[in-house]
Amino acid sequence: MASTLTAIVLTAVLTSETDTLMAQRASVPPTVRILDTTVVHRVKARYQIYLPPGYPSGKRWPLVLFLHGAGERGSDFAALSHTGLTQLAAGRAFPFILVAPQVPAEEIWSIPALAALLDRVTTDFRVDPDRVYLTGLSMGAFGGWDLATSYPDRFAAVVLISGGGNPVSACRLRDVPVWLVHGRKDDVIPVEESELLARALQGCGGSVRLTVYPEAGHDAWSQTYEDPEFLNWLLAQQRKPPRR
Repeated sequence: MASTLTAIVLTAVLTSETDTLMAQRASVPPTVRILDTTVVHRVKARYQIYLPPGYPSGKRWPLVLFLHGAGERGSDFAALSHTGLTQLAAGRAFPFILVAPQVPAEEIWSIPALAALLDRVTTDFRVDPDRVYLTGLSMGAFGGWDLATSYPDRFAAVVLISGGGNPVSACRLRDVPVWLVHGRKDDVIPVEESELLARALQGCGGSVRLTVYPEAGHDAWSQTYEDPEFLNWLLAQQRKPPRR
């Protein structure tokens, strides 16, 4: 009986000390601090660039940044020649500068590297800053969404095919014309990914166009890039000042 009473008293003492410590801790307000620093790291990007006939001819040219999908990653540029705009560039002359970076094997698109690449290309070549366009397919569409929402003031228009992204950042693109394309029968990335982004952009009052091919699977880009309407629409866009 005595040992039981001792245990009860000891428990009561420990509980009382714990309550006191918790009360003391709760009485100390949290310290709020702000980290404001610059982080610098080296980025590297392999890319191909296609110049239009007649370049430079004393004028500034539109620029299209093309982001490939997961299947074209690696260190062999030949892989880029089998899909998307780089495949078409092998057989036709485009009226714009085409820039096509390549992601190393097993990696994904680096937004800092893409931003630095745009800085370099627009400095080294005669680029019209009001006619810089972005397009990507599959993994490149996801990377394109992240790039566009990180730097919305850099692009005159964006075309993303068979991809998706975080709709929370959609309102950052409310001043940029966006065309989303998907195949209804896509069994790799569901069409709902593009539909979700379209609804988010519409909710922000953005200029969004959604095209869903009813019979297309994951490859909705071949039909898109070969359609003359793609370039007609894209090159008609010019960068606009953001709304206040």
